[in-house]
Amino acid sequence: MYSYQTPSLAVCLSLSRVLSVGNELPSDIELMARLGRGDLAALGILAERYQNRVMSLAYRLLGDWHRAEDVSQETFLRLRQAAGQYEPKAKFTTWLYRIVHNLSLDQRRKAANDPVSLEALEADTEEMPQESPAEKRELAEAVQNAIRALPERQRRVVILHRYEGLSHEEIGEVTGWSKSAVESLLVRAYENLRKKLAFYQDFSQ
Repeated sequence: MYSYQTPSLAVCLSLSRVLSVGNELPSDIELMARLGRGDLAALGILAERYQNRVMSLAYRLLGDWHRAEDVSQETFLRLRQAAGQYEPKAKFTTWLYRIVHNLSLDQRRKAANDPVSLEALEADTEEMPQESPAEKRELAEAVQNAIRALPERQRRVVILHRYEGLSHEEIGEVTGWSKSAVESLLVRAYENLRKKLAFYQDFSQ
C-alpha cells in the first residue's frame, strides 16, 4: 500500500526488547525524539507500550478486529512519520488517541454501507471470566447494547471517558471538540444510558 520500505512492527519490537534489557526505559517524549532521529528501536518500545491500548480503542470505535488491526498498524506508521515534527504540547497518550480516533473515523466512513460496522464493544463479553455470574454477563451485554444505540458523538465520548479513562479536557483534545461540548455530550449520553438501563441499579457514571 505504501511505496517506501519500512521495517515491520515485529522487527521494531524485537529491536526494542534487545536494547532495553537491563536498561531503564525512557519516557514517551524521549522515545519520540529518538524516533525522529531514525532510531527504530524507539518505535518498538512505543509499540510494545501502547499496542494493546491502541487496538482496544480502535476496536471499541469500529467493532471489527480486522479494521482495528489496520488502524493500529497505521497509527504506528503515523508515529514514525510525525516523529521528526513532534512537539510535546499535549500528553503523549492524548496525542496518540487522537490519531487512533481520526483513523477510526476514516475507516468508519469507508465502511459506511457495512451493516455490521457499528458492532462495537462486544469483546467485553468475550473477555469476561467464564465464572462470572449470569447476572453480570446480562448487565455487561445490556450496557454494550445501550452504548451501541447511542448517537455517534455520544457513543464516542462515552468510550473515551468510561473505557479509556480520559478527562473532559483530554477528550476535547482527542476529538477536537470544546470542553463544554464534551461535557454536554456526556451528560446527555449518561442520561440516555440511565433511562435504557433503569432496570439495572448497578449502572452509574
